[in-house]
Amino acid sequence: MNTGNHLTYIDLFAGCGGLSLGLHYSGWKGIFAIEKDKHAFKTLKHNLINNKNHFDWLSWLPVETHEINEVIRNYKANLKRLMGKVTLVVGGPPCQGFSTAGKRDLNDARNKLVDSYIELIRIVRPKLLLFENVRGFVTKFRKHKNKKEAFSEYIWRKLEEIGYNIHGEMLDFSEFGIPQRRKRFILIGSLNGDSKIFFDKLPENKEKFLNSKGLKPNNTLGDAISDLLRKNGTVDSPDSKNFKAGLYSESKGSYQDYLKRGIDYNGKVADSHRFANHLPGTIEMFLNIQENVPKNTRIAGELRKKYNVKKRCVVLLDDKQVCPTLTSHPDDYLHYSEPRILTVREYARIQSFPDWYEFKGKYTTGADLRIKEVPRYTQLGNAVPPLFAEQAGIVLKELL
Repeated sequence: MNTGNHLTYIDLFAGCGGLSLGLHYSGWKGIFAIEKDKHAFKTLKHNLINNKNHFDWLSWLPVETHEINEVIRNYKANLKRLMGKVTLVVGGPPCQGFSTAGKRDLNDARNKLVDSYIELIRIVRPKLLLFENVRGFVTKFRKHKNKKEAFSEYIWRKLEEIGYNIHGEMLDFSEFGIPQRRKRFILIGSLNGDSKIFFDKLPENKEKFLNSKGLKPNNTLGDAISDLLRKNGTVDSPDSKNFKAGLYSESKGSYQDYLKRGIDYNGKVADSHRFANHLPGTIEMFLNIQENVPKNTRIAGELRKKYNVKKRCVVLLDDKQVCPTLTSHPDDYLHYSEPRILTVREYARIQSFPDWYEFKGKYTTGADLRIKEVPRYTQLGNAVPPLFAEQAGIVLKELL
């Protein structure tokens, strides 16, 4: 580890690298990342390790997938030697057990990873920490009488016991330039300062930051993806047999310009812009919905029966509004003007990943593998938007 750089961090539950990319842009240097899924780690490794050389990866830890408990168990002595030498630890454990969008299961084994996170913090004792999770993390499991506190209260209390000054708030990323209504619980911890300052500084810095990028404070779904229409033309997908992929068109605004920086996009295929192979009956159903239902409408209840929608709920998107919170299920959303679901690249735009950032691994996975694999759509559904992470990284530097 380069001890001359005091802006060092560890990324836990790193996924495809949204938090790390934002920290890269804001001047931080990673020393390693922990991610157990091979698809998500392949994306992170390709972009941030091989392409950007962002990590000063410590020699004792192999550059490969890892599970946090395995790292604590097998490398505890190495971790102890990092005590006081790491500035920041970021990340939050998988959210499926907490999320109100899912089954919300108190007994989900992934919930126990909160304790693994706390244990690693206890060993390494970074100067700062940033923890991120879904809204359900702050909600008690009311059906379970023995669970007297929300997980947010639990981790807050445990980190204070270790010696951290803790503050957490719900933030809506759409208020920080992200074209998506994405509310997340952010918790900041500081060994030597007032962590609440982070939440005061973040909105204060927003306008100056976005102006420096040439971005508006509020961006819509259309601002994000209107240059990625299927009608621009298609070619055979470069990474998927028997699928078509889409071509770029000219940018339609500053947000697209920002994410296409450094891309020679004239007549080129956008990475991971592979269109789904919808059945004729599905296309007909989508067209029927688009012709008869107002945009930004949830197709549920009686509407679901009327339009023969098999899923529990589908949202007809509105290009003039921010996008609803993206999940790992792409068929939850119907494109605002074309009879199809969104592509992975459109997901990436909505999450503020630049177009040079390439996604690896499977596009989707089967039902039985959903708890084991993190394909491209899931990588993005789980990610922290880099545009927000960069703003957080700047403010975290100020806390030092």
